[in-house]
Amino acid sequence: MTNFIFILADDLGHADLGCYGGLPDTSPNLDRLAQEGVRFTRAYANSPVCSPTRFALMTGRYQYRLHGGAHEPLTPLFKGDKVAGLPPEHPTLPSLLRDHGYKTALIGKWHLGYPPYFGPLKSGYQEHWGILSGGADYLRHTDNKGEGALFGNGEPIQAEGYLTDLFSEQAVKFVRERGRDGIPFLLSLHYTAPHWPWQTRDMQHNSEYRFPTSLSDLESGSIHVYQQMIREMDEGIGTLMQELREQGLLDNTVVVFTSDNGGERYSNNWPLVGGKMDLTEGGIRVPLIVHWPREVGSWECAVPCMTMDLTATIWDIAGVQPPGAFAPDGVSLASLLRGGQGPDIQRPLYWRMKHRGQRALIEGDWKYLKVDELEYLFNLALDERERANLSRLDPERLKAMRDRYLNWERSMPPIPLNARADLVYGLTDMPAR
Repeated sequence: MTNFIFILADDLGHADLGCYGGLPDTSPNLDRLAQEGVRFTRAYANSPVCSPTRFALMTGRYQYRLHGGAHEPLTPLFKGDKVAGLPPEHPTLPSLLRDHGYKTALIGKWHLGYPPYFGPLKSGYQEHWGILSGGADYLRHTDNKGEGALFGNGEPIQAEGYLTDLFSEQAVKFVRERGRDGIPFLLSLHYTAPHWPWQTRDMQHNSEYRFPTSLSDLESGSIHVYQQMIREMDEGIGTLMQELREQGLLDNTVVVFTSDNGGERYSNNWPLVGGKMDLTEGGIRVPLIVHWPREVGSWECAVPCMTMDLTATIWDIAGVQPPGAFAPDGVSLASLLRGGQGPDIQRPLYWRMKHRGQRALIEGDWKYLKVDELEYLFNLALDERERANLSRLDPERLKAMRDRYLNWERSMPPIPLNARADLVYGLTDMPAR
């Protein structure tokens, strides 16, 4: 049986890694994975904000099918809410693998609903070590109220150290245990890096360091701190890959690395425009690396795909399928990874946002985009920066894509009236992108 490690970065920009055009010393271990595996150039997150994408990852379906997936994102205001979360009865990526004999663990961020009604252990993970909310102080492991944010299997825990390092250490420990007992596994390693607050490892030893007044402190951070946070995540991934080698598990383990959405204020999205909360390319196009030495060679893939496709791919490789009532919207990329094409890979991709009433549809090289009341048509093969609006030159294509989008939207539940769109910062905090 094939093992799986799904590594999810948080708010990582499209060009933040060296292998995607970033600084070459930022991500040497991920760059090596990309060199040895498949590097996708047109991979998309299911949403430009974190928890909706995570709903899609867990279910293999458009997040719009679940009430919790409509919130952009699930903030602490939803603590105690009985509806806004991943329903325990819904089949998930880990629950299907667990039932198929896999050991399942989530290390890191959950962000899919709060106890007592929701949680990792209720949705297929047998182990969880990390945080339940959207972010935490990397040094004190606290939330915005100063309360402990770190949990182990549902119970509050205390730990010393830098949060990114702690997640990496727990992941290495889990792989070492699987090397000893031989049980096939799904390890979800969901880092909070490089999501705010902007803190690096060495700050824990700096007596003059000023802790932020809130986790999203707008007066702190810099591109240099942000890049160092990526380096420290990359170091942990390198240690994890070395443990796979030492345990003899590397060849038979599918390692996936991607981000939950586009970058935030310090990220590098060049040449894309926009970022987190935007359906422009900078908000949804993300790095994606798949490493599987036993089956997959080294190559570059330009086929558009979404987060939920990765779920369908893992299920396909593992030989499991959800019940028909929960059939995935994602399509398996397994045959594509092995060098083929497979059915329905080249199909339309859809997005919907409550924030600014955004809509998007991508069909091959073409993209239909609506923001507020404005509509756009872009040829991404020629203009991935989305500067040349072709809607007036090609009104027939615009109308056809708009109509296809509206037909798809009618197949989805409407946005709940109480759905929230919460932004950390606006134009009063910093200039427009």
